[in-house]
Amino acid sequence: MFTGSLVALVTPFDEHDRVDYVALRRLIDFHVAEGSDGLVIAGTTGEAATLSRNEHVELIFRAVELAAGRIPVIAGTGSNSTAQTIDLSLAVGDAGIDAYLLVVPYYNKPTQDGMLRHFQTVADAVSKPVMLYNVPGRTVADMLPATVGKLARHGNIFGIKEATGNMQRLKDIQDCVDAEFRLYSGDDFTVLKFIEQGGHGVVTVSGNVVPAAMARLCDLAGKGRLGAAKDIDDTLQPLNTALFVESNPIPVKWAVSQMGLIAPTLRLPLTEFSTQYHEQMRAALALAGVSLEDAA
Repeated sequence: MFTGSLVALVTPFDEHDRVDYVALRRLIDFHVAEGSDGLVIAGTTGEAATLSRNEHVELIFRAVELAAGRIPVIAGTGSNSTAQTIDLSLAVGDAGIDAYLLVVPYYNKPTQDGMLRHFQTVADAVSKPVMLYNVPGRTVADMLPATVGKLARHGNIFGIKEATGNMQRLKDIQDCVDAEFRLYSGDDFTVLKFIEQGGHGVVTVSGNVVPAAMARLCDLAGKGRLGAAKDIDDTLQPLNTALFVESNPIPVKWAVSQMGLIAPTLRLPLTEFSTQYHEQMRAALALAGVSLEDAA
């Protein structure tokens, strides 16, 4: 199953607020060339919450088509409705995706039993493997390790993106699952420690901007070459900080636009990246080895 740097890809929009498929091709070609280990389409970073159902389905189909088997594609199809999650997941089930990423239902604030039954019901309904996604900073609801342990016994649930950034949480989950269950960080700040302590990779925001460095960091960490991995991580930490000075994906879309890959267009209620942070971002990009002039 997947290892390494799985990039939570931004969704490019054009000046008319439509999904920009020319730019999407450019992004996918970029990540293939730079060595990313996989792409997550229509996740949080992809502004999935602003996509219509038709846009969501077409985006995933087109991403698979453009990837053309060169890189794994994971489809973000989770919502706060079990029925709608199943409906959307089935709609893209024949697209050629490699897996689903399903977030803990947001806003509803389900109990642990509600989360358990939600994911079991969806996993029963789909044929592709499921990665769970726990991000209580956005959903409010926090899926606890004991619940993850129960879900890990389901034959169609293979792993979790755990985005608390809490290393103790990783250990607690490991105590509840078997060795085959895959563990992915959802927090770029702690990815090195996460892999060092037995994680299998990261679903990354920073990888949109520094795909080769993030893939290399994950590879080195997975091989136990922690000194070399830390050297890379040290150059990326200021970038990680800059990418979260405002709500994701506001900063990362600005950064990727400065690289000449997409327009900086966001969909409301997200607004343009504040100018007060532009110099911080440019300095962080420079430290990470991103040459904006060369990339433009």
